[in-house]
Amino acid sequence: MAHGHKLAIFRGRLKFKSNTQKIWGVLIFLSLVTAVEVALGITKPYFLTHNYFIGMKLLNWIFIILTLVKAYYIAWDFMHLRDEKSSLRRAIVWTPIFLVCYLIFILLFEADYIYTVYKDGFVKWNF
Repeated sequence: MAHGHKLAIFRGRLKFKSNTQKIWGVLIFLSLVTAVEVALGITKPYFLTHNYFIGMKLLNWIFIILTLVKAYYIAWDFMHLRDEKSSLRRAIVWTPIFLVCYLIFILLFEADYIYTVYKDGFVKWNF
């Protein structure tokens, strides 16, 4: 039993008349998020580069969050997760989010350890 694709995005707040219009709408949304990332990467605002949260600059947190937003939206819209049951959606979406958080945790602690070893140890910065 086939059914038509939903032509609304952002939980039905923005509706399109055709698939072509929807593709252009999604392209514009993803382009705007990417443009924000690029603009922040080029300008590197002082407030975001000199303030830290859990051992990492705020700018890096913004990059990670915006990248996860783009990945989630691509999976939601292009992989048609919005049409699946909620349990499958949660399994597909939350598993990578937890794994990314775990990876960030490990990288931060390992980087801090390596920095401390090079700073206080007998090994010199030779790279």
